[in-house]
Amino acid sequence: MSLSAADSQLIAATVDFIREKFLHEGTGHDWEHIRRVWQVARRLAAQTPEADLLVTELGALLHDVADWKFHGGDEEVGPRAARVWLTSQQATPAVMDRVEAIIREISFKGLGVPTPMSSVEGELVQDADRLDAIGAIGVARAFAYGGHKNRQLHDPAVPPVSHDSFESYKQNTAPTINHFYEKLLHLRERMNTPAARRVAEERHAYMEQFLQQFLREWEGEDVQS
Repeated sequence: MSLSAADSQLIAATVDFIREKFLHEGTGHDWEHIRRVWQVARRLAAQTPEADLLVTELGALLHDVADWKFHGGDEEVGPRAARVWLTSQQATPAVMDRVEAIIREISFKGLGVPTPMSSVEGELVQDADRLDAIGAIGVARAFAYGGHKNRQLHDPAVPPVSHDSFESYKQNTAPTINHFYEKLLHLRERMNTPAARRVAEERHAYMEQFLQQFLREWEGEDVQS
């Protein structure tokens, strides 16, 4: 499916809007993160003939337009912000509804909380977003966010928690290393598409190697006495 001229203009306007809004954001949820998610979602859509390209691209570009993590845990702030923007651009109600659904459903909500997407476009955007949370970029983003939240790097006395509700997950203040065990190391098995699963294998392996080295260095085990 190709985009019409009007759809391309809407995408271009949304790119400009999001780039300006998030260009200098410092938590790992910046324009470059959104750009990567957008580009990967487009590549996944190219392998998915049934996907609506406009909805996929808008969902990717707007998925972090107002993240609950930075708005007091408000799960509806993102969908509302997306609708305000799309309304200003004269998007159709059907497109707005589908993009809102992607934003509402996309987030990881705890290891014990299923997060299925209700559309194929949502599955593509969720995969793209989760791929950017793992691998080398994922490691960098985890520590950027942890620093923003003044979290410890690691505390062996604080065990990881398998959150069984979104409220529990939202209230988490554990050290950044715990985030790998509570979320990042489980994303590989939660990918929706074969293409994303293939990429996730390599990125998952990188995180495992990083954690092994991190924990060795934490105790100075790599230094001979």
